[in-house]
Amino acid sequence: MTGQVLHTREQFTLIANAPFELAWPLFGAYRERDWAPDWNPSFIWPEKPVDREGMIFKVGHGDKTAIWVNTVFDQAVRRIQYVYVNPNVLVTVITLKLEPNGDSTRVEVVYERTALAEAANEIVRDMAAGDRVAGEEWSQQINTYLRQRYSPLDRKH
Repeated sequence: MTGQVLHTREQFTLIANAPFELAWPLFGAYRERDWAPDWNPSFIWPEKPVDREGMIFKVGHGDKTAIWVNTVFDQAVRRIQYVYVNPNVLVTVITLKLEPNGDSTRVEVVYERTALAEAANEIVRDMAAGDRVAGEEWSQQINTYLRQRYSPLDRKH
């Protein structure tokens, strides 16, 4: 390989306005479909989609298809991680750490992206710019869903 490839790391934090027990499952790839309108993965394994470590699915990214793997789905340590490869373009690692915060949940999200060729550096740079500001959109989407789906009384039961 010739030239330097770009690696980026962007991080944001949001508050999901629900207790940890309600918020946790919503950050799995399968349940994210409930609140993220543009999220439409095609699940490969397990045969019946369920959020779990080792889950494999595909997601369209422009004219390419990326293969995603859930590498960590551990409620005990409050950590979820995905790795996806867009062949010949980039590798992305997304790590989420969820922390109970009273009646809400603090969610820290880290995106790490690495170009697989110098020609993909601009794609990685553009994606990182989007990652920098994604927290506001995530927060709006998850909290709109939670407001519509759960009343304060539901959260106490």
